[in-house]
Amino acid sequence: MEERSLKITGADKTFFNKITTTLTRILIPTKIGINGMLISMKRNSMLKAFETYQSDNNNYNNEEIEKKYDTAYEAYLSALDKHVMDSIYKKVKNNTASEFEKNALAKYYEVTSLKESEYIEYKYRKQKYLLELDYQGIRADSKEKLKEKYNQFYINKMDALYKAILKNYSIKVADNTNCYDAAKEWIYTKIFYTLEEYIQNILSLKIELNKDETSKDVVAEYEKYQSYEVGKLDTKDNIEKNMILLGISRKLFTHSLPLIVAEQCYEKLLKDARILVQDTKMAAKREKAYSMLINLMEDYNVKLLSTKVYWDTQKEKDAYKAFWNQYKEITKLKETDFIEYVKQKEILFIKDDMKKLKQGKTDYSRISTYYKRKLVDYGAMKSIKNSFGSKGKYIKVKEVA
Repeated sequence: MEERSLKITGADKTFFNKITTTLTRILIPTKIGINGMLISMKRNSMLKAFETYQSDNNNYNNEEIEKKYDTAYEAYLSALDKHVMDSIYKKVKNNTASEFEKNALAKYYEVTSLKESEYIEYKYRKQKYLLELDYQGIRADSKEKLKEKYNQFYINKMDALYKAILKNYSIKVADNTNCYDAAKEWIYTKIFYTLEEYIQNILSLKIELNKDETSKDVVAEYEKYQSYEVGKLDTKDNIEKNMILLGISRKLFTHSLPLIVAEQCYEKLLKDARILVQDTKMAAKREKAYSMLINLMEDYNVKLLSTKVYWDTQKEKDAYKAFWNQYKEITKLKETDFIEYVKQKEILFIKDDMKKLKQGKTDYSRISTYYKRKLVDYGAMKSIKNSFGSKGKYIKVKEVA
């Protein structure tokens, strides 16, 4: 994007600057027109190659078809990249750009800034950015026939790009070498952000175009997610929203976001939820946070751990099997005695979580006290008050389950 200009000596620089600015403004529409024609040509060529690549035509060499498609796709991306550099950049520089174009260029810089530090992420996110840029124009101005063709390509390619981005994050999360907790926290944030991007931009489009073909479970989860799109979200809402995102990921990204990584994401949310419960001072808000934590525990156990095949130790596997058998017995109460079902389920989750809290390094003493009070209220634990002995010695008696 750097511009080179002739050095003019002994002349009125202001005059020549004005002429240059005027000429640039005149030429910008021409450049946009040329770039637009070039993009249209490259796009049509790419879509044609994509249709051939997608069709089951045994008369052609599959490798040759794939190569032609890849070449056409690269040429199309180059034309889009040139459009950003030649047209949008010049318009922003000359103060003739719209807000959309200004934001587009800012986003372009944001993506390209990844090139030196995170090249793999940059490679996929730049493709995604360029496709999104062209897609917005197609949706606004193009004919239905082109939209229909482009939608098929766009969904197919975006699925592949999002899977590649998530796979890259998964490798980073799974890599325990030279990775500080703060760095992993940032990767978890990126995973949730990317899942949300996918649901907003691609899953919503799939549901819009092929509602009958989209899994009913996924549609139901998407509808839950939509309730978190409006208004300002607090910490509890964000944890709940991320819980839904993880639930959807177990259906859509089982390979690019494998179980071992999803498990760590759930554990991160559980940690955040526990801290929220024990740090919330207002009783009403704490109860809401606690209800959310119970729901998160159920999601974690049902949607993830119940599908886990490989365990670190036989002891862990046996412990979960015993937990799962209890859970299945409790769920039988759901139809006959819903209140008892809720109570017994909470007791099961609390006791299970209390065992896990003892194994970690985080100080969960306040939430442990809160759990014990719940168990006492449910009659699942006896409370023996602290008392003094006969000689005035203080004796601390723990609550007994």
